[in-house]
Amino acid sequence: MNKLTSRIDKERLLLGIAAPLLAIVAALLITALVILATGKNPGPAFSDMLTYGFASDSQVYILNKATTYYLAGISVAIGFRMNLFNIGVDGQYRLAAFFAAVLGGALTLPGWLSMLLILICAMATGAVWAAIAGVLKVTRGVSEVISTIMLNSIATAVIGYLLQPGKLAQLYQGGTVVATKPLPSASHFFLIDTGASGELDGFIVIAAIVGVAYWFVLGRTRFGYDLRTVGQSESAATASGVSVKKMVVTSMIISGAAAGLIGMPTLLNESYQYSSDFPTGIAFTGIAIALLGRNNPIGIALGALLWGFLERTTNHLEFQGYDKEILGVIQGVIVLCVVIAYEVVRRYGLKRQQHKVGAELAAQAAAAPMKKQEVA
Repeated sequence: MNKLTSRIDKERLLLGIAAPLLAIVAALLITALVILATGKNPGPAFSDMLTYGFASDSQVYILNKATTYYLAGISVAIGFRMNLFNIGVDGQYRLAAFFAAVLGGALTLPGWLSMLLILICAMATGAVWAAIAGVLKVTRGVSEVISTIMLNSIATAVIGYLLQPGKLAQLYQGGTVVATKPLPSASHFFLIDTGASGELDGFIVIAAIVGVAYWFVLGRTRFGYDLRTVGQSESAATASGVSVKKMVVTSMIISGAAAGLIGMPTLLNESYQYSSDFPTGIAFTGIAIALLGRNNPIGIALGALLWGFLERTTNHLEFQGYDKEILGVIQGVIVLCVVIAYEVVRRYGLKRQQHKVGAELAAQAAAAPMKKQEVA
């Protein structure tokens, strides 16, 4: 049986590598067909994407984008591991960024203390907003999908009401921009100077720490084991003494706290205030990235880098005469190919394992009478 287990583990590793490779090949073929359908040659397009995407300034841009996308992917993945679909990450991170910006603009404390309070405010706001959906689910049976969608709309309304002159915002740039009070320079997060390539957001360090914490807590602690157990089988978790309701609320709180950090790279490294043009829709990108990465911290990182690469290079293709909708097509194709490829490989691997286990058991059963005869 040890040999059988070793062979099964090797096959799992090979199948794990085969799935993303199959998805990439399929995505490239479909994308090439789409470009051909527009009357353009896909060869020069792919070549231009590689050349432009690996330029030094593009690499800095991709890393900065990937930092935000990675945090979004981690936030969504926490819910996924619990079998919860936290589609309210969008409202959670925007509301968190807004109140963090308001607090940061009002603080006159030392820089490191101000940044710490801003981060705590953002995480607490996101956690509280997500907790509402968790409480509604365990007390009233409200689907987290419905409640978080509604909370996204409420968050938009709250921000729209408070982001007005005379409330928590002011007019800037000759009365054309409405924004919160700018953060003092002492509260700006550090930047990494890469020379002519531009400046790398220092918040990439925080994103890396979040990824390590996600891996450790979910993969190396009792809490993470309980969380994954509830996500796989609530009845089994209950039988082992885990409170399902408590885990649902706790998971939503942690997911919301992580969501609160999504807007921090933009706030602390780029804009330094919250305005009406603050990035939106990042949470839905996080859903796609979490799916691409299979809720694995390293997979999510690769998915975030891929998303940043596609955004950088396909936007450049528009200036080369290609249709601007190519980005959306490529992103959608990649997500579909990854989901389908992993499912196909999973089913194939499951059948292979069942066949091998059955063959091994049959061989052992056939050998048993012969051993008895030899003993006799």
